Amino acid sequence: MSASRLLPLVFLSVLSLLTVLGHLYLYRRLVRDTSSNPRWRRVAGGILWGLGALMLGSAVTARLLPPGSLRSLPFLGWTWMAAAAYLLLTLLLLGGVRLVASRVSRGRTEAPAPEAAAPQAVASEERRQFLARSAAGGALLVTGGFVGYGTWRSFHRPVVNQIAVRLPGLPKALDGFTLVQLTDIHVGPLIQRRFMDAMVEQCNALKPDAVCITGDLVDGSVQALGPSVAALSNIRTRFGQYFVTGNHEYYSGDEEWAEALERMGITVLRNRHVSVGEPGASFDMVGVDDWAAQRTGSSRRYDLDRALEGRNPERASVLLAHQPANWRVAAQKGIGLQLSGHTHGGQFFPFTLAVAAIWEHDAGHYEENGRHLYVSRGTGFWGPPVRVAAPPEIVQITLLAS
Repeated sequence: MSASRLLPLVFLSVLSLLTVLGHLYLYRRLVRDTSSNPRWRRVAGGILWGLGALMLGSAVTARLLPPGSLRSLPFLGWTWMAAAAYLLLTLLLLGGVRLVASRVSRGRTEAPAPEAAAPQAVASEERRQFLARSAAGGALLVTGGFVGYGTWRSFHRPVVNQIAVRLPGLPKALDGFTLVQLTDIHVGPLIQRRFMDAMVEQCNALKPDAVCITGDLVDGSVQALGPSVAALSNIRTRFGQYFVTGNHEYYSGDEEWAEALERMGITVLRNRHVSVGEPGASFDMVGVDDWAAQRTGSSRRYDLDRALEGRNPERASVLLAHQPANWRVAAQKGIGLQLSGHTHGGQFFPFTLAVAAIWEHDAGHYEENGRHLYVSRGTGFWGPPVRVAAPPEIVQITLLAS
């Protein structure tokens, strides 16, 4: 079996196991512990497990359904993914606090007399159920707050982050040249033409000299998503738009999308570079295929040496690379600025902490020895339509002559 088919199966297997274990815990804390009523347990348990099944089937459902039809199904499943994560986190924290408090209280209280054991057992059961219901109610309130805000933040206009970068070798005539970076838009069952039109309007308001799209543009076929992606044709720039593949393009047909984007007037950089600017004042825009493409079985993969072949290393350069990997190597080979995405900045808390622990450069602007890296949190979202502590962004980069 090819790597491109094996990876989704491994991911689905791990996700299925975590879903079953997580929902077993949620059933215990939210359903079994809160009531002994058999009917309540059957109905609430059925709803809980139904949401779990819908969550697992969201990705498959989204690809099988025609565009625009029954979007509520993947929306509900993916939103439940975030809600389940917050419920688990909150209940685990409350359970830990309760356990510590119980042990401290037990250490301060003497053992009861034998004749008082029966009445205290009844009181203990009532108290246990009260605490279980209180914890469940608190967890639901916390989860509702986080998911409600996060969903609003996901579909609301991305923030515009502006940075200035002194680019080695940039001609004086190009001082103040502006790039706009879009990345990880994930056009698909939830992000469609309306979102794209609003994003294009934001981009045009910034009056960019060039637009850079650093991968994970789509989650689906050209036939299904082409009308939504076509909104990019309405972006107005002086020197065009440039695109490199992300890992999700390889799941959606990287060759087909490369051809479709070229037809829309977008320059696709697959391990190559082009000159941007005027004949007498220009810099190199370099693009590489996704860092993880070798695991998909595709013949098109990350090749920085090929992308730089024939380039004068003294010229100013901007590298478009989906993942914030290999930056220092690229800098040693003359790259002044690398624009990346992929991490989503964790997308929503507490995954923001996990991503920060995994990636050395997880989000934001980094500089070493006069060389720069910017990692965008992404303009859209993937999976759960939730953004908490990692708002979506459009990045405006002003290039300054050194």
